[in-house]
Amino acid sequence: MQDKLRECFDEMVVYKDLKKSNFFSALSLPSFLRDWLLKQFEDDDGNFDIDELSNFIKEYLPKKDDWVSIKNRIILENERVKFLTKIAVDINIKTQEITFALPDFGLGYKETIIEQYDWDNFKDELVKGKETWGIVELGYRHPDDTVKPKVVGKIKLTGFTNFCPYTIDLDYYKDVRSEFTTSEWIDVILGAIDYNASGYEDESQKIAMITRLLPFIEKRLNLIELAPKGTGKSYLFGRVSKFGWLSSGGVMSRAKMFYDISKRTQGLVCNNDYVALDEVQTISFTDIDEMRAALKGYMESGIFTVGNYEGSADSGIILLGNISQDKMNEYESMFSELPVTFHESALLDRFHGFIKGWEIPRMHDDLKIQGWALNSEYFCTIMHLLREDASYRAIVDQLIEVPEHSDTRDTEAIKRICTAYLKLLFPNVRSAEEMDLRDFQKYCLRPASKMRKIIKIQLGILDDEFKGKSIPSFTVRDLNNAD
Repeated sequence: MQDKLRECFDEMVVYKDLKKSNFFSALSLPSFLRDWLLKQFEDDDGNFDIDELSNFIKEYLPKKDDWVSIKNRIILENERVKFLTKIAVDINIKTQEITFALPDFGLGYKETIIEQYDWDNFKDELVKGKETWGIVELGYRHPDDTVKPKVVGKIKLTGFTNFCPYTIDLDYYKDVRSEFTTSEWIDVILGAIDYNASGYEDESQKIAMITRLLPFIEKRLNLIELAPKGTGKSYLFGRVSKFGWLSSGGVMSRAKMFYDISKRTQGLVCNNDYVALDEVQTISFTDIDEMRAALKGYMESGIFTVGNYEGSADSGIILLGNISQDKMNEYESMFSELPVTFHESALLDRFHGFIKGWEIPRMHDDLKIQGWALNSEYFCTIMHLLREDASYRAIVDQLIEVPEHSDTRDTEAIKRICTAYLKLLFPNVRSAEEMDLRDFQKYCLRPASKMRKIIKIQLGILDDEFKGKSIPSFTVRDLNNAD
């Protein structure tokens, strides 16, 4: 299958070797960044020059602690400095001034400038998203007291090269899926996120693992996962994709999550495909009632209001927590493990599904990828782009027979999870007629129903209003006999 993978995806395949402790182990780089580097430096056999790669990392991947040194070089030594980082741009409506921010280094819009002639050179790359990864070149605009109004000193952007210089052909990705069986494709997905398919005992373990990817590929998909320690929750949600955000413990406020009135800046849900709250038992909220109300409104409609500001976003909300062995039972109270903020049925009902993390094996060496696999950066960008494709939801709407008097939230939850599975496992399907109904039942509808059913069971344990209420029996419509 690896030969087929290389033949079909060509440059988008890299050789990953995570089974043994090697050069990349000590760097603690996110997968998308590691694979980008491999793509630049590997030869056709998957080999790279360690010295050459080390020199590049030393020059172009500074740490946060290096920021003062970088400012010294830019401001006092008048150097032009290049490095790889994430950048966000803004255009002032009143002054037309173009500014930028480097979130990873704490550099804000008020301290920066992009002059018009520089902007014209690379604006097409920078206006594509709210935040863009790339190699920036920074210089300095010196202050000038001799003119009115006075010119203040600012760091300026003098060059930019996109982190993803190639164009992704989404239609080709969809079509090439037909070259693989479903079993092979599941293995392709696992390799793309750094896991060795042969390390799993069976297909059900593999499906449990890739279920974590559903919010990467479908908008506003809200999930809860409780799992034993060491199953890779933090790694997948925090290190694989550049489009998500993992928050581990600490304090979370409505301002950070949604909108900061004092700074007039949008929160995490506006700038990410998902916001995962890791170690959720250790997270505290500045105002529980305020956060609960904001989450309920946003998770229902994608719209939030803070003061006079109304915003919208597409980020999914993911709760990740550890669970002890004696609590791993969907028919016993599990949500008591969550913070008190989530001990309200109206809020929990807005989570679409539950991932039984104890069905995912604890990480061990045989699960680490060793071989040719899809570039993580490429694959995660594909998932990001597929979020915008509404055709899959239309297929799901055609295929699912909804029983009469079905609860609207149950229906929406199951359809949204089904859509995510369809995009992930069968991206080549362009119409309902092309979908194998048995595959849809097995890989989309059945797991979606199970994920939603657990939410409903837990709601019944938490709130008498939900006791005894189960999800209706959704079925696959036979299009040949449809009216």
